[in-house]
Amino acid sequence: MKAAFLIPILFTGLSLAQNPPARGPQINPNAEPETVLLWPNGAPGALGAADEDKPTLTIFRTTLRLNSTAVIVAPGGGYRNLSMNNEGRQVAAWFNAMGVTAFVLKYRLGPRYHHPIELNDAKRAIRLVRSRAGELGISPGRIGMMGFSAGGHLTATAGTLYDDGDPSAPDPIDRVNSRPDFLILAYPVISFDPAIAHAASVRMLLGDNPSEELRKKLSPELHVTSKTPPAFLFTTDADTTVNPENTVRFYLALRQAKVPAEMHIFENGGHGGGLWLSDPALSLWPELLANWMRGRGLLAKP
Repeated sequence: MKAAFLIPILFTGLSLAQNPPARGPQINPNAEPETVLLWPNGAPGALGAADEDKPTLTIFRTTLRLNSTAVIVAPGGGYRNLSMNNEGRQVAAWFNAMGVTAFVLKYRLGPRYHHPIELNDAKRAIRLVRSRAGELGISPGRIGMMGFSAGGHLTATAGTLYDDGDPSAPDPIDRVNSRPDFLILAYPVISFDPAIAHAASVRMLLGDNPSEELRKKLSPELHVTSKTPPAFLFTTDADTTVNPENTVRFYLALRQAKVPAEMHIFENGGHGGGLWLSDPALSLWPELLANWMRGRGLLAKP
């Protein structure tokens, strides 16, 4: 229960970057958590200049220089809302306590935005963090991504539809590869197969009546290869919001491709609990994740 008292202490307020330079936001590794625009001069495909049209990344630095690992966190919300507190800030604070630098991604949402906007936001976040690795004191080869629910779908998509960057791009950030080095998926939306899909997420991301081809393209379990990043997954058997078979299908695809993966399915529990600090069983998932990261050398200095 001690962790329940740590989170309010570790989290501090956010501040928006003011007129960052065109080449990208400047990051002060000693500053308090801050929010920076993914595209300082306006995001590609933006439909306006309101807050909802500006994808951002909030940087949570750790004072514990135990390792050089970083995790970008994508909160869930069915591609319509973002659970920025219990699936964002609280999780970032937990990573900070493990000595891991964390970032919370605010990506654009439906029904205002559809694919590929959300994936482009995720790719840009990974490129931005990797391009600023030296300033942040992290390793460019230790940048993972974690997603909850629909954020898990975005994370799995980023882990299967990544690219190496465009070497001729005028923006140097766009020249950086967008592959996350590891994936963490919490009760994720995965497949857009109508048999198990989370219908609301499909509609928000792809609009009404998407083609079968588009559904398959955005079903990450169909695009796993031997180069897909290693993954940690968990869900609950009692989840009635997102069918737990989503998690199982992605795990089986990873296993078939011989990608290192670890999956946990808890018997009880609903959906969207974040750290689940008050649940005697589900509150164990952070410890299981820490053990997995430790086993992969992610919680030790390189």
